[in-house]
Amino acid sequence: MAISKTNEEVQTIFLNFMLSNPTLYTRVQNIYNPENFTNRLKPAARFLKEHVAKFNGIPTPEQINAVSGVHLELVQGVLTSHEAWFLEEFEKFTRMEELERAILKSADLLAKGEFDPVEKLIKDAVQISLTRDLGIDYFHEPKTRLMRLKNNNGQVSTGWKDIDAKLYGGVNYGELQIFCGQLGTGKSLFLQNLALNWMEAGLNGIYISFELSADLVAMRIDSMITGFCSKEIFKNIDDVELKVVMAGKKCGRLKIKYLSSGSTTNQIRAYIKELIVQENFKLDFVCLDYIDLIMPSSVKVDPSDTFTKDKFVCEELRNYFMEIRTLGASASQLNRSSYEELEFSPSNVAGGISKLNTADNVFAIFTSRIMKERGNIQLQFMKTRNSAGVGSKVDLDFDNDSLRITDSASGSSSSPIVTGSTVLAKLRSGSGKVVTPPIEGKKNMLNDLLGKIQNGNKL
Repeated sequence: MAISKTNEEVQTIFLNFMLSNPTLYTRVQNIYNPENFTNRLKPAARFLKEHVAKFNGIPTPEQINAVSGVHLELVQGVLTSHEAWFLEEFEKFTRMEELERAILKSADLLAKGEFDPVEKLIKDAVQISLTRDLGIDYFHEPKTRLMRLKNNNGQVSTGWKDIDAKLYGGVNYGELQIFCGQLGTGKSLFLQNLALNWMEAGLNGIYISFELSADLVAMRIDSMITGFCSKEIFKNIDDVELKVVMAGKKCGRLKIKYLSSGSTTNQIRAYIKELIVQENFKLDFVCLDYIDLIMPSSVKVDPSDTFTKDKFVCEELRNYFMEIRTLGASASQLNRSSYEELEFSPSNVAGGISKLNTADNVFAIFTSRIMKERGNIQLQFMKTRNSAGVGSKVDLDFDNDSLRITDSASGSSSSPIVTGSTVLAKLRSGSGKVVTPPIEGKKNMLNDLLGKIQNGNKL
């Protein structure tokens, strides 16, 4: 039965039902809004809500009549079928009223040129519903529960076995991964390599760049697939085409799209929705290059307020990845303070802790000119939500020609990151051979310390 918002008689019955059975009010409390009732009934609806919040009990009809002037009465002989009717119809009524309010508010926002909040307003109203999922019974069929987790949300390999080992098998659908790095350390390269790894595993994905053009991103992946460095691509264009076409027969699909810096999460949603609809695209992963260049849709934020901006962007993206059940990855800058560090902490991430609070896994890229020349790059684990990898590191190989990042041929380091204090402790005690960290800015300091030891001076 469709309920008109002007049907005051039915709204009165709703209030009578809630007065007669406090349990019914409790079950609809999460969607109960007195503003949905007609003007005559609003005082009674408001008093009901306020009385329950203050006194933790349902008022009597006499109390409501005395305070609001609205005559309500208890319903006798309420059956289970009556309760089912009430729950179903009250949910429909609430959704319709909230949707109408959202549409009216959206008109005002559109008139002011504020487009981004409109989608959220409408979506929140449409999704209004009573709580029906009551959770899992822990002791009931544990095997079924675990198999459901394995099949629906099991780990997906990153393509790097040593990273997978730290993450207990890989990453999950609905999660947000962030690769952090200084300028020129390879944030985009990590995302492009990750996209290629997932493609080679047969997954379909989208790579959205807010900095490089789609053609330049594609040419980098050409190098990774063919082994030709960028300057050799055009000299061997026929071979490149053949190798890319052959690789495409074994890989999943990849769409590369450029969006301007400052695009919102709603614009990302709109593009992905359009792609899925137009091409029937089966989406498995999304790589966003990079998160610092995205603006939130739900609120207006000053771009200079990076903490708040990043907080809302990360929350919106992670909620979206969870909603569409896809793998998600992005990148972020490390701030100026990171340039003098041997290992990175949350304080080194641009925007600070707001990204780490929301992201599931956060990795810091640790490298230097010498390391790159030797074909080495290191990943430090700053946060892992579902494993004990925090504080560890993984060494990877980097091919300067093809730009491919692969598992280390010499094996990965799984020990905790060596800090400046541990290096100094070894120097003081003289125990063991100290390996100087590959950061040029620290060499002079360590050389001075070694010189003092050799000359018998105190530190």
